[in-house]
Amino acid sequence: MWRVMRPLGAVFAALAWLLSAPAGVGPAAAAEAVVTDFRVGYKDGTTRFVFDLSHRVGYHVFTLADPYRVVIDLPEVGWRLPARPLPSGKGLLERVRYGLFKPGTSRVVLDVNAPSAIDKVFLMAPGGSRGYRLVLDLVETSRQAFITQSTGPGLRVSASQPPPPPPPGASATAAAMRFLPPRKPTRAGITRLIVIDPGHGGVDPGTIGVSGIYEKHITLTMAREIKSRLERSGRYKVLLTRNRDIFIRLRDRIAFAREANAELFLSIHADAIRNRNIRGLSVYTLSERASDKEAAALAEKENKADLISGIAFEEYPADVNGILIDLTQRETMNQSVRFAARLVKELGRETKVLRNSHRFAGFAVLKSPDVPSVLLELGFLSNRKEEKALRTKTYRAKLAAATVRAIGGYFAGVEEAYRK
Repeated sequence: MWRVMRPLGAVFAALAWLLSAPAGVGPAAAAEAVVTDFRVGYKDGTTRFVFDLSHRVGYHVFTLADPYRVVIDLPEVGWRLPARPLPSGKGLLERVRYGLFKPGTSRVVLDVNAPSAIDKVFLMAPGGSRGYRLVLDLVETSRQAFITQSTGPGLRVSASQPPPPPPPGASATAAAMRFLPPRKPTRAGITRLIVIDPGHGGVDPGTIGVSGIYEKHITLTMAREIKSRLERSGRYKVLLTRNRDIFIRLRDRIAFAREANAELFLSIHADAIRNRNIRGLSVYTLSERASDKEAAALAEKENKADLISGIAFEEYPADVNGILIDLTQRETMNQSVRFAARLVKELGRETKVLRNSHRFAGFAVLKSPDVPSVLLELGFLSNRKEEKALRTKTYRAKLAAATVRAIGGYFAGVEEAYRK
């Protein structure tokens, strides 16, 4: 008899956030099938995962190495899980993430603590009081067997609308070429085009706050607030790299800004740190030499966001990264620094900022060669007071107003230089 293990813990405070969040922030609501529960059990060396579903679905299960992950792709589904922490640290399971990977595909990523073989995968028909159940059994295996398994197509089972296979990764050369064509020069004028990038999303939740709130929801809500204020001024056109809870690759965020001919790129994040007493905002601009160890560690963590989503780790080779950095014009980096200085100044008038508030690190999302780019860390979700503030509309409005003032001052300086 399987003994299903459920972790103990308080109900997520995040539930209240999701129920009050703006449309598009929470799980997909329009999907036909809904996942209603997720359980993990362990017996005789086998770790079993059970997903309760409202409808029959197709699925595609495959594995990825370095780090070890088991990925389950489903058609776009809704999520109505019980208000309790997700299972973690059970059997082979280290932790689980889920969310919208791309339109039409929901993804579950199981981080496993050892090389794992897919022993069984099957969909159980409704019976008794239960609906459909997707069952996955994992057993430990050797690294070589895991690598061999990971290079295969995985296991696909069709339903009326089977999920599509994972998109093939583009070659490094093709990826680099996306950055090579020059952008059209932008004339000084009243209407400016800005791209705001809400960090994380979909299967990548980002940092989890002390109350259980996800960074991906904080960043999206903040981005929408800034966008609304900028557009109300009549001086800006603002695009978001994502306007719902969906995963987007880091390099695709950069490409989106370039293809839109953006004049400014602002990526929004919120961090966590072991020392829960630390709080305060910070602003980052691009540099391959981090300003301190903390900045370097943060950039390294953020640059691995694609791994979290269940994408094979195909970071560009060093020579391609070198090309991208070389293409980053000195003037673009100077403009980024100018905007960062204004942003720190305006935010410092409204709230606490870190002592060395303008920092430098090699964030992948800041590596656009010709769009001034800044990453704003809203604060630390590991600090109870700061996390609580970020969950309030009043505090977010203060930060948004300061950001709008900084953007206005930055473009005023750009236009003055243009007139000269």
